[in-house]
Amino acid sequence: MRIPLFQLDSFTTTRFAGNPAAVMPVGSFPADDVMRALAAENNLSETAFLVPDGDGYLMRWFTPTVEVPLCGHATLASAAVVMERLEPGRQSVVFRTASGPLTVRRTDGGYVMDFPAHRSTRVEEPPGLADALGAAPVEVWRNASNLLAVFEDASTVRAMVPDHGAVRRLTPGTTGLVVTAPGDEGYDFVSRYFAPAKGIPEDPVTGGAHCTLTPYWATRTGGTRFSAYQASARGGSLTCTLVGERVELEGAVVFYSEGHAEV
Repeated sequence: MRIPLFQLDSFTTTRFAGNPAAVMPVGSFPADDVMRALAAENNLSETAFLVPDGDGYLMRWFTPTVEVPLCGHATLASAAVVMERLEPGRQSVVFRTASGPLTVRRTDGGYVMDFPAHRSTRVEEPPGLADALGAAPVEVWRNASNLLAVFEDASTVRAMVPDHGAVRRLTPGTTGLVVTAPGDEGYDFVSRYFAPAKGIPEDPVTGGAHCTLTPYWATRTGGTRFSAYQASARGGSLTCTLVGERVELEGAVVFYSEGHAEV
C-alpha cells in the first residue's frame, strides 16, 4: 500500500525553521500499531493522519511514541495540504478530532485555527522543578494538558538547558512542560515546550501549548491578542487571540517535501 506523505514546516515563512510535521491522507485509518510505526519512521514530533468525512476530515495525531489528543502545528500543516494540494482553492476546513471539531480558515498571511482554551490553576512548585530547568520559576500553573512555569525575563527562557530525564519524571504520560516569560524583540511573550514523556524532548513550536499560554497571558495582562515566539533552536512565531473559551492561533506554513510511503 502506498500512502501520500507530505512534510511541512509550520509557524514559519521560511524552510528549516518552525515545526516540521508529516501529513498522511488515507481512505481509512490504518491499525493503531501501523500509525505508530509510520510516525516513528517519519521521526518528526507529529504525524497527522487524515480521513475524508463528509465535507471535512477525521484527524488523528501521533508522536514517534504515542497518540496525542491535540496538536497545533500538524493541524496547521494538514490545513495547508487540504487547501493547497487535495482541494486547491478551498477557503476553510473542519477536522473532527479527539478534541472536538477544529476549524481552520485561510488568512492573508497563512491560516488561523480555532482551538479550545486550556485554562490553568496556580499550584505549588513541584519539588525538583527548578533543578530540572536550571532556574527557579516565579509562578507555576497546571491544567490537564500541561505544567506551566513562568519566569521573569525572556533571556532565562531562551538560555534554558533542561535536564530532560528530570522533566520526564515531573511530567508523566501525555503531560508537557511549558516555560514562558514576558516577551522581547517585539513579542508579547516567549515560550518553550518540553515533552520527553511523549518522545519529544523539546518541541520546536507548539500550537497546543498556546492553548494554555493564551488564557494565562490574557488573565495576567487583560489583553486578548498576542504576538508570540517559541524560542527553540528552530524558532517560530504565531498570533494568539482569546475568544471566550476558544483560542485562535494564526501562522504560516511552507511545504518541504511530497511523496509516498510504502506500507
